[in-house]
Amino acid sequence: MILRHAGGILETDLCLVMGIVNRTPDSFFDGGRLDLRASIDFALGLQEQGADLLDLGGVRAGPGPAVSAEEETERLLPLVEALVGRVRVPLSIETGRPEVARAALGAGASILNDVTGLADPDLAPACAAAGGALVLMHHGGQIRGRPRNPRYGDVVAAVLEEWDRLTVLARDAGVSPDGLLFDPGLDFGKNTYQSLELMRRLDELVGPAGPVLVAPSRKDVVGETLDLPPPDRLSGTLALVALSANAGAAVVRVHDVGAAKDVVSMVAAVKGRMAPRSPVRGLWE
Repeated sequence: MILRHAGGILETDLCLVMGIVNRTPDSFFDGGRLDLRASIDFALGLQEQGADLLDLGGVRAGPGPAVSAEEETERLLPLVEALVGRVRVPLSIETGRPEVARAALGAGASILNDVTGLADPDLAPACAAAGGALVLMHHGGQIRGRPRNPRYGDVVAAVLEEWDRLTVLARDAGVSPDGLLFDPGLDFGKNTYQSLELMRRLDELVGPAGPVLVAPSRKDVVGETLDLPPPDRLSGTLALVALSANAGAAVVRVHDVGAAKDVVSMVAAVKGRMAPRSPVRGLWE
């Protein structure tokens, strides 16, 4: 399976690792960073750890102070411009605003990561005009808020139904059929039980719509399951990364790139999709 984006094609036969770069002052885990030099160095560091993609964000996805489109653009555009030509991997932009998307794609970003469910009808056309790939997420009605007793008859069926709706909107706007990536939206509009069910039944989500992106990194589904704060959620996150890779997810979105890269590589080797890198044990005469 492939993902076609503005800069080319990504093969997704092996699970790819998307590194998170927050140019914000209020990221829930690492705090983010507004200093441009620090953001550039952080992004380059994630690439060196093995990131296959970098996801740049200028607004916290969860609750937080309002950020204007102008401010979001001012945070993201210099970072995109600084990284294009210096990174070997595609740049994704997490935004739901068409004006931000157009600026970032025009500067060399390749993918839009939309957590708003195409709330702005101009977003998909902006993506299509630039030939960008588009991440479509099931948010269950939660955009920068907290879920309030979300209820689903079948949460997997609800995700698939929303993906179908978003696919029609994206394709009608001109986004390439092989330029779509689908995110079940762990924690977004879901309680921990529902997010766990999505992970348990991930094999039902992989395949019907297209390549799947799972974003488990240090989220409340990990924290509430293990009763741990964000700084202590790495092990739980990596468990979800392993389950995602084993179920056939195309991409995992994480803060801890190096550790996640080892996990997805190990899963690929166990499944016979990747050869061991330096096998010697018992192989000498």
